[in-house]
Amino acid sequence: MTNPAPALLRPDGSNLRVLVVDDEQMLTDLLSMALRMEGWEVRTAGSGFEALQSARDFEPDAMVLDIMMPDLDGMAVLQRLRQAGDDVPVLFLTAKDAVSDRVAGLTAGGDDYVTKPFSLEEVVARLRGLMRRAGTAHAAGAEPILRVGDLTLNEDSHEVERAGTEIELTATEFELLRYLMRNQRRVVSKAQILDRVWNYDFGGRSSVVELYISYLRKKIDAGLEPLIHTVRGVGYMIKAPQ
Repeated sequence: MTNPAPALLRPDGSNLRVLVVDDEQMLTDLLSMALRMEGWEVRTAGSGFEALQSARDFEPDAMVLDIMMPDLDGMAVLQRLRQAGDDVPVLFLTAKDAVSDRVAGLTAGGDDYVTKPFSLEEVVARLRGLMRRAGTAHAAGAEPILRVGDLTLNEDSHEVERAGTEIELTATEFELLRYLMRNQRRVVSKAQILDRVWNYDFGGRSSVVELYISYLRKKIDAGLEPLIHTVRGVGYMIKAPQ
């Protein structure tokens, strides 16, 4: 890979861990090679049940998860992880390319989605983004703080507070809020949000945006003066109260 990005590490300075789950061994071997070139620890699993066991033992910082597997598919693996309280960022990997499959994967709790065939560079870049958004990885440098009224967001530590109260967000909710805050007092369309937050063209499907905006409102605006506003027929905007 050319022009490598700055190395990412765990907050304690140790190497990041990635679990790669796919029943095609050649593919897991290629992905493992690419991820180890980033300096990350990599473990592989060839089935859904093996993935669940490896996730418990390895405690990965991110997971590359194939949807189509012979025993327990990726959706079922993710459901069991979330039910167990494991919020590891998940990058779905699949041959499916239908819009409904992408939306289903993301709304089920997945954080991103790559369709086969793919480039190794794309998978690495998406994993880097997932782990930074989740606050499990950091690079050297200052910790930028975004502010809108009494709402603050730390881009590196993944800490969000409003009126002094800490707010827990998922990786996708965090990225959506960050995008809105970087564009405060500016209306952003659903298409722009899909492109910037999920990096996909959903062919006009806006349900996933509406769903995550509703999640954010429940966490950010509940019982307080609203910061997130709908501009009917255009999109959404975040701004401080006047």
